[in-house]
Amino acid sequence: MSISLENVTVVTMGESIVTDVSLTVERGSINVLLGPTLAGKTTLMRLMAGLDRPTGGRILVDGKDATGVPVRERSVAMVYQQFMNYPSLTVYENIASPLRVARLKGDEIDRRVRRAAGVLGLEPLLGRLPHQLSGGQQQRTAIARAIVKNADLVLFDEPLANLDYKLREELREELPSILREAGSILVYATTEPLEALLLGGLTATLSQGRLVQFGPTPRVYHAPSSIDSARVFSDPPLNEITVIKQDGSLRLGQDLVVPAVGVTAAISDGVYRVGFRGDLARIGMAWPASISLSGRVALAEISGSETFVHVETGLGTFVCVERGVSMRQPGQPVVLHVDADRAFVFDDTGSPVVIAPSA
Repeated sequence: MSISLENVTVVTMGESIVTDVSLTVERGSINVLLGPTLAGKTTLMRLMAGLDRPTGGRILVDGKDATGVPVRERSVAMVYQQFMNYPSLTVYENIASPLRVARLKGDEIDRRVRRAAGVLGLEPLLGRLPHQLSGGQQQRTAIARAIVKNADLVLFDEPLANLDYKLREELREELPSILREAGSILVYATTEPLEALLLGGLTATLSQGRLVQFGPTPRVYHAPSSIDSARVFSDPPLNEITVIKQDGSLRLGQDLVVPAVGVTAAISDGVYRVGFRGDLARIGMAWPASISLSGRVALAEISGSETFVHVETGLGTFVCVERGVSMRQPGQPVVLHVDADRAFVFDDTGSPVVIAPSA
């Protein structure tokens, strides 16, 4: 089975929510819709499910036009940010509810419920009510109810967004194997690049209602097709510097001139935008090919097992990622080294000039 969006556009009250999106997803694949809030992720999923109709374009199922087919006539399951469980039903009955609606036999219902519960670690909790569960257990129940249907299309709309850090990390680690077992077309919307990387499969980067790039997740991450795709797939945000390449050197800002090294050594003279993620910048130790910037620590932002260190330089503020809890203090003078072998270089249209190799 496949679902294809062909030049799909959605306009609401004169505003374009989705613009000219073409995308095909196949059975057995994990497809991540990655983009910031209001990028069009939920709208695209609602179109795939048949909950909404596009203003323009078509939706095809196995090559046949299904643009006007409503959701009740499709095989769809969906998991939302909120814990959508029936409060008066046990975990067992919550998971079984779509199967009872489908009028399956009791032994088949029991087999499917227990299998889904086993996959999601819910077997000891089948007799409990939702209010007796933690947030993570409630979301596992919602996921089990979605996958137990064996639906052709299973949609996950930022399902981990409302969980605390520890629960998010646990489910992020488990979800890839859970999703692959389902064998459906799986579409997962998220604002977080880390989730896309953990889930693997295919990733579509979205920005302002437009599809920027779609392909195998590692390739989209390591070889963005544009500066917009690199920005979407970077957390913390992509660091960017405008450089002028001339006679083997790079001019950065008004006064700083450094040797053109790494990927910048191979480009022609001209004006470019160099982008680098936080893990390609570090303080103190230079890379084999480094662009080095002097500055001061503005902020050390602890994020789980990493620290985002914001460094103010004469060219702006850049963020590097340090493992563990950093003890760097605001105002501390530092030298920030950028890995010039793996930086991205874009021309004035935002297209890549040099694509960093896969790590």
